[in-house]
Amino acid sequence: MGNGVGNPSGKKLRHVAVIMDGNARWACQNGQSVAEGHRQGAAAVQRCIAAAIKHDVPYLTLYAFSSENWRRAPEEVAALTALLSYYLSEKVGELVEQGVRLKVIGEPERFGGEIGATIAAAERRTALNNKLCLTLALSYGSRSEIANACRHLAQEVAAGRCAPASIDEGAVAASLQTAALPDPDIIVRTSGEKRLSNFLLWQAAYAELLFLDVLWPDFSEQDFEHVVHYFATRQRRFGGRPS
Repeated sequence: MGNGVGNPSGKKLRHVAVIMDGNARWACQNGQSVAEGHRQGAAAVQRCIAAAIKHDVPYLTLYAFSSENWRRAPEEVAALTALLSYYLSEKVGELVEQGVRLKVIGEPERFGGEIGATIAAAERRTALNNKLCLTLALSYGSRSEIANACRHLAQEVAAGRCAPASIDEGAVAASLQTAALPDPDIIVRTSGEKRLSNFLLWQAAYAELLFLDVLWPDFSEQDFEHVVHYFATRQRRFGGRPS
């Protein structure tokens, strides 16, 4: 199913990025443990992937674990880590069947060597798929990503491989972990909160922003359809005016 029909801008929705928020609140409202909230959130991830494929969106980026999430209670971090390990090892076959290519950005090495190996194996196994590029942001912080890009460029200058005058927006973008991805067309945050929380700050420069009241575990295909239809109503001028 294409998603360009009825879009006044005439531009196809290519990249949806999602700040998945509300697992703990869902658990509290439903009398469940926070771990169960995260399990239901993982089920919502699967629905979101299926909806992206159905609506012919080729890039989907999910903010799964921020660098700030390490401050949470150890038992919650442990539950999230176990859930991540399970899905990356046991559900990767479903990604292969769906034609999904997995990419991970952030600092996943902070989860430990075992999960790092699981991530690498999942990325290798899905590397040739081209239906959907699924990017998981794990132990990710955008400020850190930008700082690392600047550090890399400074090292290139110090080594004489590039001149300071040659460093432009393109050079910075090429040094980010998302260099191989198009910038997001729209960033969606669930749970009613209205902030970016250190997610894709450079890449969000021209993204549409959509804040939904739904808690992430309740996110449905209909919610994804709403994202598609909302984007179709937007006129993306990138600072200009229509002639």
